[in-house]
Formats: sequence, structure tokens, C-alpha cells
Amino acid sequence: MIFGYRLISWLARVAPSFVFRAIDSLVVPVLCSLMRRQRKIVGLNMRRVNPSLSDREIKRIVRRAYESYARYYIETFRLPLLGKAAIDSGVEVLGFEHIQNALAKGKGVILALPHLGGWEWSGRWLIHQGHELHAVVERLKNDELFAMFMHLRKSYGVSVIPLDDNAGVAVQEALAKNQIVALLCDRDLQGNGVEVDFFGESTTVPAGPAFFALRTGAALVPIGTYFAKGFDQHQTLVMPPINVSREESLRDDIKRVAQELTKSIEVLIRRAPDQWHLFQPNWPSDKAEKLSSDMHQTIG
Repeated sequence: MIFGYRLISWLARVAPSFVFRAIDSLVVPVLCSLMRRQRKIVGLNMRRVNPSLSDREIKRIVRRAYESYARYYIETFRLPLLGKAAIDSGVEVLGFEHIQNALAKGKGVILALPHLGGWEWSGRWLIHQGHELHAVVERLKNDELFAMFMHLRKSYGVSVIPLDDNAGVAVQEALAKNQIVALLCDRDLQGNGVEVDFFGESTTVPAGPAFFALRTGAALVPIGTYFAKGFDQHQTLVMPPINVSREESLRDDIKRVAQELTKSIEVLIRRAPDQWHLFQPNWPSDKAEKLSSDMHQTIG
């Protein structure tokens, strides 16, 4: 797997711009090979977003999801090579005032985002506006791959917080300094999240965004970044902050805030479901489906 990512990274650095128009033939086959077993899960996710899709439409949108994922990697690996002018001209931001108004209150901002589009570009754009940005990232099983992405993000100014036992302290310290923390919020990586209704089906999502907002008073701001027409072109939508006032017990408030955040995340995903890069089981029924598929492959 590390070879595939290194190949994509190399292509992003050395290939001339016109080559990116041939992304289907260059990178999508690599990703399809690396992630062929995830295709069924992606189809299930697309049907959750829009249950009216036909089987033929599902196949097309799954293909576009892989194309979008390939574009994410190529554009992300290109980020350190681009200057401020290229970044600024490549991102249109709608609703930036929600972040500015929240920072004016002095308690920091939590950007809650799904695995959608080219979110790394929003991060670098924010850094160019003079903001300190921290990102909590999953600690990958492959140490070499994890180090590769750590170096990549640090190279364009992101302060990386690995998702481990020390992450909570680092997040609260950043918010206490009135800085911005980005938290992906559509996958419960640690398996200890809060139960919500997500696209009409019960599952768990990370409790962190709701917990830290309630604990610190930081603004909890949903945000999505979408690929626009033309390579290195994006549109970022910043939504109004979620209500994080204390109303009941901390546990009940976390559940309420997490559910409201999930509703906002659904809105962001529905704007471009084929740019939603969720290739892993995320609902209990997904895990049952994966187990059944794995058993079938073993028996077969």
C-alpha cells in the first residue's frame, strides 16, 4: 500500500499540469486496486445519502467517488509546491465570517468536518489568513505512511495532533489560546463515540467535537470543502456555529450537540455525495456486511 501512495505522491510532484486532466487513467486504477474491497461500502454510503438511486446510478457515483479520492491525494501532495497566490486563487470561501465572529469571542474555534472534498486546502488557506491551525489526525497502522502524512501537513504549516491519549490536552491548550482546531467528525475511529441518527440509521460519531465545545466554550463550526471545476479549484462552505449552551447533564448535552452537528454534516455531504471519502464501515450494518463478505471470500 505504501508503494501506491508514494507513486501518487511522485506523480503529483513531477507531472505537468495537463497530465492531471487524465486522472481517470493515471490514479483511479491505483486506488481501485488498493481499495477494491471497499467498493461495496461506498455504494452503501451513497444509497444512504440518496435512497432513490438506481443500481446503475450507484455504480456511476461510486466511480466518481474514487475519482474524487484520487483528486484529493494528487492535490494534497501538490500543496507544499504551491505558493500563497495559487492557494488564495484556488479557494472560494463562503461564510468565513462565522469563523471570524467566533474568534472575536476569544475561546477558540473547532472546525468540524467530514471526509469531504479537498479539506486540506481550506486548512492552508486559513493559515495564509494568519491563523494557527491544529489538526487532530488518525494514527495509521502503517508507521511509514503515518510519518509521510505528518511531514506533508507540517510542511505547509499545520500543527498536527496525533489521535492518542495526549490529544485531549493538546486540543484544550490550543483552544485556550483562541486558536483553530480541525476535527474530522463522521467516523468514530476509537469506537467510544456517541450514538446519533446519521442518514436515517443509528451509529456512533466522535464525541470529541461536542465535548470540547461544551467543556471550553469554543465555537463548534461545521465546514465542508468541495472540488470545483478545474484542477486546484475549490469552494469552502462554513456553516453557522452549533448551539453549545449547557442545558442538561454533560452526557445529555454531548448527545444533543453531536446530533445537531451530524445534521449539519448531512447537509454538507448531500451537496456533493460523490466527494464523500468514507471508504470504511461506519454503521453497525456495514460491519455485519463486511463480515459476511469476508466469510464468503474465505469459503469461496
